Parts: sequence; structure tokens; C-alpha cells
Amino acid sequence: MKPFSKLREECGVFGAALRSGEAAGLTYNALLALQHRGQEGAGIAVAREGAVFCRKEVGLVSEVFDGRALESLGRAGLAIGHVRYSTTGQNICENTQPMVIEYLRGRIATAHNGNIVNALELKRKLTEHGCVFVGTGDTEVIATLIAYEALRAAAPSPDPGTAPADPAPSALSAPAAPDSAVEAAVVRAAKQLVGAFSLVVLTPDKVIALRDGTGFRPLCLGRSAEGYAVASESCALDSAGFTFVRDIRPGEMVVITPEGVTSRQVLPAARQGFCVFEYVYFARTDSVLDGQSVYQARYEMGRMLAAEHPANAEVVCGVPDSGLEAAAGYAAESGLPLVSGFVKNRYIGRSFIFPSQAQREAAVRLKLNPLSFNVAGKRVVLVDDSIVRGTTSRKIIASIRAAGAKEVHMRISSPPFRHACHFGTDIDDEKALIANNMTIEEVARHIGADSLGYISPAGLKTACVHGSLPLCMGCFTGEYPLFVGRHTKTQLETR
Repeated sequence: MKPFSKLREECGVFGAALRSGEAAGLTYNALLALQHRGQEGAGIAVAREGAVFCRKEVGLVSEVFDGRALESLGRAGLAIGHVRYSTTGQNICENTQPMVIEYLRGRIATAHNGNIVNALELKRKLTEHGCVFVGTGDTEVIATLIAYEALRAAAPSPDPGTAPADPAPSALSAPAAPDSAVEAAVVRAAKQLVGAFSLVVLTPDKVIALRDGTGFRPLCLGRSAEGYAVASESCALDSAGFTFVRDIRPGEMVVITPEGVTSRQVLPAARQGFCVFEYVYFARTDSVLDGQSVYQARYEMGRMLAAEHPANAEVVCGVPDSGLEAAAGYAAESGLPLVSGFVKNRYIGRSFIFPSQAQREAAVRLKLNPLSFNVAGKRVVLVDDSIVRGTTSRKIIASIRAAGAKEVHMRISSPPFRHACHFGTDIDDEKALIANNMTIEEVARHIGADSLGYISPAGLKTACVHGSLPLCMGCFTGEYPLFVGRHTKTQLETR
């Protein structure tokens, strides 16, 4: 597993069904809006003329798709897209999504956001029945499982949602099933998945979207004059020209075509738990997730922080970008002036390489340069969304002190991270979490802060009170909506 200094999320998905042939271009626009959810890979699959075509590669959306690449996908009314951050599976093209599974007479494409806890067991089962895997990610397991179930789903069954006994190994080499059978296969496959998944599947004439019964990851439905779309966040619908209709419910499967939408509940939704860190950090500020404005949630987190952890300071500033709204809330509640503490370089790209350790240590200033005019000689409240290992916080505090800040009081809009996340973020090794190795006072000294305060779990819940779903706060409390046993996301890394 790669080392982490900030929590990262796995990916973002989008799907569209249009009466026009502009699905690829609109999907590209939507993926640009979802780029914050994953910067390691991007892909678009389209359906036209009864076939499925896909282009994907490692890199940013703008790096993978130029005008010629989009033109190569052709004019299509159906498309799905994906941006990836590799919390499960290595960052290689084979793990980039959508995953295309080819039958003797057709293809389906699959993309998902989340993490499948029992992916290794499913992979072993499918391998025993002759399935071959080229990547190391759990999405390939989902896609292969859907294909594995598709032939039986085409046959009449009194209960198409019940997974039958294993078919013969030759099932995957059979001709592609009709789309109605693919829908049934998606249901059969989903009932075998344990974990988090917001899933989109492209067939030659429709897009199928499904959200896991717990509702860990967001998924919403939009509409335009040309058709319908599904997306991880409402901001992607806005960018692609769709009007938000509603959130897809936990356990609900939605089928969209250019002509309309059908939906049904296919998974039980008894134990729900939406990932609270979507509100804290993952989602874009202008999104609304399950009825809760992300901006409003972060602003209220700042207000709760000010009430729980006041500071004897002169100004408040936030760490760009997800700390800015919480800083505004802290300033409003405390009565302290809000100032810009950093200038962010928005043109630096995904990564930068330095030959020496000293240069790497100073690299934070390439992205965030302190604004001395606002902080020099002042007692500063510095608001950020999280502390994972403490590496980034230590560099940021050092830079703002070098800019002349007299005192730095760190305030964090999430509770201390203490537990592994099994459902789509890159916390896998609890030993690497600074909160498990130091007291709060020791963390403050380690990162160079004069004081440190985290929002309480109760305060965080209060800030997100307008969300329609219960919250999963397992990474803070160790209490998860699903039992996960001893699984870790890194198990799939071994081929």
C-alpha cells in the first residue's frame, strides 16, 4: 500500500443515456467535475451501433482525453465514465475503469466507486471456474461476476434475485445475454458483494446504476432535455447540463435509457451508513449529498469547532481547499476575522519529483505558499479537515511560522483517525495513524502547534444533521455498519 499523508477516496462514476449522440462529450465534462475524487486514471465507455467501445488510461481526464480521443469514441447516446484513485489495486492501466468484459457476441462495461470486502474470495471462486484476471482491482471482480451470472440470468427463474448454484466453467464463453438478463445478472452479482459500491454498468442499449444497501458512497440521478444521467456527485450533473432529480436510495437499482428511468429496490437497506468523510473532505463543496449541502456541513463543522475548542487568537485561516469552509464557520462563531493564509498553486499538476530529501520536505510550498501579510506577527487559528500521519500538518505549520505567525492553534474538522477503513479510502494500517501513537498533546508538539483541537464525533454528527442517511464513522469510532472481519484492501495486490 502506498504511504498516505492525507485521506483519499477511491473514485467517481458517471453514466448518461441521451437521445442525441453527445454522451461521450458530456461524460468528459462530468469527469472533469469529478476529478477531485481520483487523479490516477480515467476512462469512458460508449455504446453505439449495438456495440461497446472504451478508452482509458493512467492520468488525469485532460491527459487521457484530447479532441481526437473523444472523436474516436464516436457519436453515442450511451456512455459511462470513471476517475480513479487506487486504494485497491495497483495504479496500472489494467486496473483503470471502466472494466470491459467481452462475450462471444458482445460486451458490457462496468465502473464502480467503493471497496468490496470479499473481493478476494469472489476472485478465487471465479478463477476456479476458469475466469482469467488481468488486473488486481476489485472492479474487475465485479465485472467478471456480472458476466459470470449473465447466462443464467437469461434463463427463466422464479426469483431472479437469488443466486443459484455455480454454473459450468463454459458459461462465460456463451453468447451475450439480452439486456434484461444482464439486469438480472447485476442483481445476482450485487447480492454476493460485501462492502461499498456505487456501480454503473453499460450495455448496448441502457445504463444500469446500483447503490449498495448500506449507502456508503453517494450516487444521484439527473435529467435534461436530451435524457438522463447518474453521477457520484450533483456537481457532475451540473457541469454536464443535467438537473438534479434525487439521490439513488441504498439498495436501489436504476435503469436509464434515453426514453426514461425505471427503478426497483433489489438489496435490503436495513443497516445504513453514509461515509461521513464525504462531507468532511471527499466531495466537492458545491455538491449536495443525500439532502445535505457539503458547504453547509463544513461551515457547521467550523462553528462546532469554535464552540468546542476556542482559541486565544487574532485571526482564522483555512488550509485550502476543504479547510476553507470550516474556517469560515469557526470565524463566524468565534467572532475572529477570517483571512487568507495561503495562496494555492492550481497549475502544478498531479505530482512533482525532487532528487533530495530536503527538496521533498519543502515541496509543500509549491502547492501552498503562506501569505505573510495576513499572518505575520499574529496568533493564528489554522483549520484543516484531518490529520492522518501528521506529515502534511507539520509542513504546513512550519511554513506558516516561517511566514511570521506568532502562534499557531490547529483545529481539525474531523475526530482523530484511529481505525482502518474497509469501504473505499486508503486507511488500511492502523499503526501508521498518528492518533494511535500519541496523545493529542503529543501530536500538537509533533506537528509544531501551540494547541490542537479536534471536533467531537457528536459535533460532527450535528454539523451533518440535514443528511437523510445515518453516518458511518467507523474510522473514528471503530463501529461499522457491516461486519468486515480481518479483511484488508491490500489482499488483492498479490496476483
